[in-house]
Amino acid sequence: MVAPASTRLGERAEDVIASRSAPLPAFDDPAFAKAFDSFADARVVLLGEASHGTSEFYRARAAVTRRLIEQHGFTIVAVEADWPDALKIDRYVRGRAAGAAEPAFTRFPTWMWRNAEVAAFVDWLHAHNTGLADEQRASFHGLDIYGLRSGIAEVLTYLDRVDPEEASRARQRYGCITPWQSDPAYYGHAVVSARHAGCQDDIAKQLAAILEKRLAYSERDGEQYFDAVQNARLVRAAESYYRVMYEGSTESWNLRDRHMFDTLRAVMEARQGKAVVWAHNSHIGDAAATEMGWEGQFNIGELCRTAHGRDAVLIGFGTDRGRVAAASDWDGPMQIKQIRPALAGSWEAAFRDHAPERSLCAWRDACDAREALGDTRLERAIGVIYRPETERGSHYFEALLSEQFDAFVWFAETSPVTPLSGPRRAGAPETYPFGE
Repeated sequence: MVAPASTRLGERAEDVIASRSAPLPAFDDPAFAKAFDSFADARVVLLGEASHGTSEFYRARAAVTRRLIEQHGFTIVAVEADWPDALKIDRYVRGRAAGAAEPAFTRFPTWMWRNAEVAAFVDWLHAHNTGLADEQRASFHGLDIYGLRSGIAEVLTYLDRVDPEEASRARQRYGCITPWQSDPAYYGHAVVSARHAGCQDDIAKQLAAILEKRLAYSERDGEQYFDAVQNARLVRAAESYYRVMYEGSTESWNLRDRHMFDTLRAVMEARQGKAVVWAHNSHIGDAAATEMGWEGQFNIGELCRTAHGRDAVLIGFGTDRGRVAAASDWDGPMQIKQIRPALAGSWEAAFRDHAPERSLCAWRDACDAREALGDTRLERAIGVIYRPETERGSHYFEALLSEQFDAFVWFAETSPVTPLSGPRRAGAPETYPFGE
């Protein structure tokens, strides 16, 4: 697909941002989340973030999600985290039996989910679910693809309990990739360099073996069986991801977001519920309206629009300045970094100059506004890595905001998340997922 030609953002677009950006009150004011009620008719509401380390993004998503759960019947929270880690949260908030003993969210970047903002939401979710029937309780699920080691551990723990003979066969099959499970990128390098034939056949056979025994396994506990299948699917997807990651970023990105979408779809079908998704703007904004899509990449937002149409709502988040929790390199230590003011000519600069400092700009049902915002412009994306010194090249891309999202949440100045460390907090139950 050829990218649309960039044009100068005219006064009409600036006027739309100024006229349609409604000020938002504090997070604890009920009016904050109520401002999002117009999106509650959807089956899936995707809430983004412009960085993985900004407190305001997490707190805003938590406030909106609480209202969608309490007032509008949403029962699924699906996040950009690995299934095995999020499964530990789900077991806590829904009072389910424990699984593998490995702690949650211990791999880089630990601060992305192991932070005070997420812990507060998890506590609320646990309290909300208390006393409700299981089908009314809100669940918490991970969509991402990286949890190879934890996924294997969860599958083996499940099979040890329900079918020890199959557990023994599973250990043999997974033994092919076990030497790389702590650092699977080396597995991909070994396959690409022809030093290893690959483990895809053994891993696919293990998933097939679990699926073949669906009736026998699921009659014991259908939800535990579902978790085991999702973990086995994660292991298969992770193996494929690390095997193809050296062949190009487009193929590995698409494999990852396809897995995220397939996982979301499986959860929604299993629970027959409406879902809220928390993920980066680069995942939940329609890739077809960005430089990513013009280069052949798709994402979960685009796939949700294709599958659900109007029943999928995509909401982006942005900021101009402040501080963020991020690293300088992969597997590097978390640092509190100063965010540079947005570049002139970017969407963020337009919001900085024309929107209230805390605001919601929506154009889902406004054709004139969508048309006025229909030019390409730079947009910023900060992940777990932030390098201000190369920001233009490493953190900006072209996007048509009007097609990428249905609405945009703006915080002119933001602050970093508060990472958790140390032992379980006083008074927390033994099952609390953030304990050491």
